[in-house]
Amino acid sequence: MALWATSCSSSEKLFLASSAATRRRMGSRRRDFVHVGMTDQAETETISIAYKEGDRERPKWADETPFSRLVEALISFKPFYSLLKLGARQVLISTAERNNIPWREMTKEILESDVYKELNTIQNTSLQYPDYYLSPFHAYDEGNLSWLAAAEAEVATMSMTRRAIPYAPSNEEATQEMRGNWVQAIKQHHMKHSGNVTIQNIVDIGCSVGVSTRFLADEFPSAKVTGLDLSPYFLSVAQYKEKKRPPRKNPIRWIHAAGENTGLPSKSFDLVSFSYVFHECPERAIIALVNEAFRLLRPGGTLAITDQAPKSKILQELSPALFTLMKSTEPFLNEYYLTDLEERLREAGFVNMKTFLTDPRHMTMTATVPHQHV
Repeated sequence: MALWATSCSSSEKLFLASSAATRRRMGSRRRDFVHVGMTDQAETETISIAYKEGDRERPKWADETPFSRLVEALISFKPFYSLLKLGARQVLISTAERNNIPWREMTKEILESDVYKELNTIQNTSLQYPDYYLSPFHAYDEGNLSWLAAAEAEVATMSMTRRAIPYAPSNEEATQEMRGNWVQAIKQHHMKHSGNVTIQNIVDIGCSVGVSTRFLADEFPSAKVTGLDLSPYFLSVAQYKEKKRPPRKNPIRWIHAAGENTGLPSKSFDLVSFSYVFHECPERAIIALVNEAFRLLRPGGTLAITDQAPKSKILQELSPALFTLMKSTEPFLNEYYLTDLEERLREAGFVNMKTFLTDPRHMTMTATVPHQHV
C-alpha cells in the first residue's frame, strides 16, 4: 500500500514532486517505488512517486513471536553476540568500501587529529547518564561513549545512507535524497501548520557528530541552530568538523546534555528535530524526549522525527540473518517498533501528526504544538 493517496493536498503534491524530481535525475524506478499520481504545473507534467509500504504495521520480526524470542535468546548468549556484533560491523564497512566511502581513512583522520582538545570545552562533567545510554550500541562495548564510535559515526551514517538508497548514482545523491526529503517534509509541515511562524531557533536533539545539525543549519541559514547530545566524544567531533568549514552567520551551538532534560528555556524553539534517535531508546525514554520537545517548542512550533520506518516494505522483508544482525547492535529496537509513536505525541499534547516514508527504509513524522498552548 502506498503511503500517499492520489487525492493528496497541494503541499503533499509539492513534496512528492520534489522527491520525484530527485529520482528522475537519478534515472531509477526500482520496485521500491509506487506510482501514485500526477500533477500539472506551469504546463509541465510531474509524475509523483512514493516509497512502498509493507502489508503490516511493523515487521513481523519485531513482534513478540516465538521466533523473535529465539533471536533475543541467541543475542543474549555472549559468544554468539560477539560474532553477531562483528558481523553487523562488517556489513557497514563492506557497504562503505563497495561504494567508495573511505571508512578506514576517514576514521584515521579523526583519530589522528586534534579533536581531543575539543573535549574540555564541550563536556559537562557533572552530567549523569541515563542507564539505557550505558548499554553497548552499534558493536561498541562502550556504546556512544568512546572516541572510536565518534570517529566512525559520520562514515557509518554514509554507509547507512547507501544501504537505504543503493540505486543512487553517487554517495552525494543518496545523501541528498535522504536528507532532502526529510527537510522538505519539515518545511511543508511547518508552512501548513505553524500559522506563518518563521523558523528562527532550532534544536537538534541527539545530534551525534552533527551531520543532521549541519544540514539544518545549511537549509535554514537565518536560524540559530543548537546541536545537543549525550556523548561528549560525538560533540567534540561535531565541533572539530564545524571549525574546519567557513564561518556561518549564526554559528552552531553544541551542548552536552540529556535530551530528556535539556536545561534549555521553555518555548524557546520553532523546530525540534530528532534524527535516528528513537530506535536507540526504550519507550520510557521516547516518552520523556517527546514531552521535553513539547516543553521546548513555541506555540505553532514543529516537531520532526526521522527514523526507521515500521511500515517500510524493505524492513518488513529483511532476511532473518539481516534482522538478527541489526537487532544485535540495537538493544531497544523491539521497544521502538512496538511503540505507538503517534499516540505518544498525542498524549504529550501535539496535534497535526503526519508520517511520510522519506526513503525506502525511513520515515519522517511531523507534528505541531497547538497555537493556543500556554
